[in-house]
Amino acid sequence: MGVTLSEKAATEVKKIITEQNLPEETVLRVGVQGGGCSGFSYSLNFDTATSERDRISDFHGVKLAVDKKFDPYLDGTVVDFYDGLEKRGFVFNNPNVVKSCGCGSSFQV
Repeated sequence: MGVTLSEKAATEVKKIITEQNLPEETVLRVGVQGGGCSGFSYSLNFDTATSERDRISDFHGVKLAVDKKFDPYLDGTVVDFYDGLEKRGFVFNNPNVVKSCGCGSSFQV
């Protein structure tokens, strides 16, 4: 199943890639890193290099790269974009989370 990117998130990613004049081969890299008050936090950045360890998918014209080692933490996750009055940014809808912190930026699986 892997990680998917919503159409709204893809639109925002394409906008950022264009605004920052990033190379055509740019991918959105999603991962997990240790830290945060619940044990893990998400990482989201741009990259131009991929490897055989990566799962590469295309969602709404955006290439998404996820290292296979993160499958147990991210399988089924949808990366979306929220644009409300109180906050604006990327959100992770992860079905594997058993506990998250109050701010929503760290989690446990």
